[in-house]
Amino acid sequence: MASPKKKILILGTAYPFRGGLAAYNERLAEELQQTDDVEIYTFTVQYPGFLFPGKSQYSSDPAPAQLRIKRLINSVNPLNWLITGRKIRKMNPDIIITKYWLPFMGPALGTLLRVGKSSRTKVIAVLDNVVPHEKRPGDVAFTKYFLKPVDAFVAMSQSVLDDLRTFEPHKKASLIPHPIYDNYGTPVSKEEARRRLQLQPGKRYILFFGFIRQYKGLDLLLKAMADERMKQLDVHAIVAGEYYEDAAPYQQLLQELRLGDRIIMHTDFIPTEDVKNYFCAADLVVQPYKSATQSGISQIAYHFDKPMVVTRVGGLLEMVPDGVVGFQCEPDPASIAEAIEKYFTGNHEAEMVTALKTEKLKYSWARLAKEIHTLADNS
Repeated sequence: MASPKKKILILGTAYPFRGGLAAYNERLAEELQQTDDVEIYTFTVQYPGFLFPGKSQYSSDPAPAQLRIKRLINSVNPLNWLITGRKIRKMNPDIIITKYWLPFMGPALGTLLRVGKSSRTKVIAVLDNVVPHEKRPGDVAFTKYFLKPVDAFVAMSQSVLDDLRTFEPHKKASLIPHPIYDNYGTPVSKEEARRRLQLQPGKRYILFFGFIRQYKGLDLLLKAMADERMKQLDVHAIVAGEYYEDAAPYQQLLQELRLGDRIIMHTDFIPTEDVKNYFCAADLVVQPYKSATQSGISQIAYHFDKPMVVTRVGGLLEMVPDGVVGFQCEPDPASIAEAIEKYFTGNHEAEMVTALKTEKLKYSWARLAKEIHTLADNS
């Protein structure tokens, strides 16, 4: 006999907001609603304008027709937390799922959980980070406040699980790597993708994708591109993503390094329907991060069967086995250049694409959904 449907509430970023957090919550909701009754409560205000580093928080894509999303949460209004918390308590869900990615969200989400949680409700937190990349006053207090009402956790990398244990040594927690982002459409050929982006068909292209922030190491990649080995191999780099900090240092670096037309800068937000063109056009995806817990970029690369070069930081090591689906390197321009050179001179594309097709089978949304149910049932 089939198990009765659970009433599941996801708290967090979703349409009309954009980016990886929204994509994750929406894709998880799609998976869960195959067997359960799922609703998402997202933000009316996610970040105050002065705290948001990009050009817009909002998506230009159509709303996901198959999902129930309500805009109810104001991240900076304590009265709203109480009112919305009471709505949640009245709803009386079996499971509340919320992502945690930034201590700034600790007071709002922590209060919503305290007010909204009934005796039958289990709260599962999916942890992007416990200790943030960019530290600010209040981080520890806000994180502790959020973690306390949570019953169990899903950590997306070993480093996040280790950080969690410094705060919560005893509560149940599972390590489930970030599932594959399979919501960016069917791949197109390299030739077609390059035609769409007006790139030259016979060149070697690497891709840096995603929001540009200091910890992501774009400056390291630009310096690596000035390496003589990259010039000799005629490697070109596509930088596709919006600046989430001052663009001036990067623009200055481009001038100083005189990289010319070997760097293609597409620094506007990349709409969902265009993501595939960038990944399919590239030979190699490079993540030159200075620090990391995990990365959704790796999971888009997996979807499009693109080999990777990643630095040896945080959860990137777990996601990209060295010499199998890509190469690992140090967060240093010379080491990054060496790994890129190794990929191209060794002609590793065919063997790594084959390995990617096998390796990515372990990163399923079904596995994540099953583990959330297991944690809820046993917490």
